[in-house]
Order: sequence, then C-alpha cells, then structure tokens
Amino acid sequence: MPIVVYRRNKCIGCNYCTEHAPEFWRMSKKDGKSVLLNSVEKSGRWNLRISEADIEANKRAADACPVKVIEVNT
Repeated sequence: MPIVVYRRNKCIGCNYCTEHAPEFWRMSKKDGKSVLLNSVEKSGRWNLRISEADIEANKRAADACPVKVIEVNT
C-alpha cells in the first residue's frame, strides 16, 4: 500500500500541497505549516497510507513542494 511521508519540521508553509491535494492537506492556523490529514507521527515524520487512486494527487503535491518535504512511496 502506498504511503505519504511528510517532514513537517522543514515545511515553509507555501500552500502548494493544499492546492494540489486539498482532500489530504490543510494549512495550520497555529504555525502556518501544512498538516497531512489523518497521518501518524513517527520519528519526526508524518505518515499516511493511501489508496492507489490517491497517488497522483499526492505526487502532484510532492512535486510542487519547493523544499521537497513530501514523499510518496509506492
């Protein structure tokens, strides 16, 4: 099953991920960084298992990220 891995501590809050995959990403009002919805934190990385159908949207979000803190592992 594919997994999205997000290194939130390096996020700059550009908002591109929320534009490309709004069903998975939101901007935090607390610190202005992105939040990977329904993800689980493990060793400083936020992980979310996704379906095959959700790979493309999250790959677009990862490709748009200027600091490359999003990975989609298939």
